[in-house]
Amino acid sequence: MLKILLVEDNKQVADIIFDYFEALDYDLDYAATGTLGLKLAEQHSFDVIILDVMLPGIDGIGICQRLRANGNNTPIIMLTARDTHQDELLGFSTGADDYIIKPFDLALLEARINALHRRAQQRVHLRDELVVGPLLLKRDQHLVYREDRLIKLNPSCYKILLCLMSNHPNVVAKSTIEDVLWPDDLPDQDILRKHIYLLRSKLNQHFASEMITTIPKVGYKLNVE
Repeated sequence: MLKILLVEDNKQVADIIFDYFEALDYDLDYAATGTLGLKLAEQHSFDVIILDVMLPGIDGIGICQRLRANGNNTPIIMLTARDTHQDELLGFSTGADDYIIKPFDLALLEARINALHRRAQQRVHLRDELVVGPLLLKRDQHLVYREDRLIKLNPSCYKILLCLMSNHPNVVAKSTIEDVLWPDDLPDQDILRKHIYLLRSKLNQHFASEMITTIPKVGYKLNVE
C-alpha cells in the first residue's frame, strides 16, 4: 500500500482523487493549504507527494524548494492548470519529479505515481551499495570488499570508510570524521589518526596500492586511479 500526500486547495478535485485512489487501497493524507502540506511532508513519511502549484499560504513551488533544501527526496508530482513550458521548467528546476496539467486522466496519475515509486525504490537499493573504484560497501550488511576480497573492519573504521566513500571524490575534513565518530564527546587526544592507520592497514593488506590519501591540515580522501 502506497502512502500518498495530496496538497490541493480545490475540494472538488481533491474529492475526486481521494475516491479514485482509496478504491485502489492507497493510503492518502490531505492538506488544503501549502502551510499544512509542508508541515505534513516534514513530519511524516510518504511514498509520493501530489502537489498543486497554486495554494494558499505557501505555493507548491515554495514547498518543493523547502523540502529539497532540507534533504527530503520524496518523489513529487506537480499539478497545475497553467499549460506553459515556462511553468514546467520552473517546477522541474525546484526539484519536482513529474508535472501534470489539469484536467488530467486519473489512470495517468496512477501510472505516474507507480512509476515514480518504482524509481525511488531502485535509488534506495543503489544507495545500499556504495562503489568507489575497487571498493564495495554494503550498508545493509555492514560488509566491505576490495576487489571481491572481504575486508573486516571494526565499527569505527567502517564509519570512517563510509564517510570517505559517500563523499568521494571530495576531501573529507578531519573535523567531519570526528563528528561522525564522536558526535557528543570529542576525545582530548588525536585518536582519529590511530583509526586511520588501522583502516589503511586493513584496506592495503594483500594489495600494493594505497587507498587513503592524507591532505595535510585538511583531512582525508580516497585514492582511486
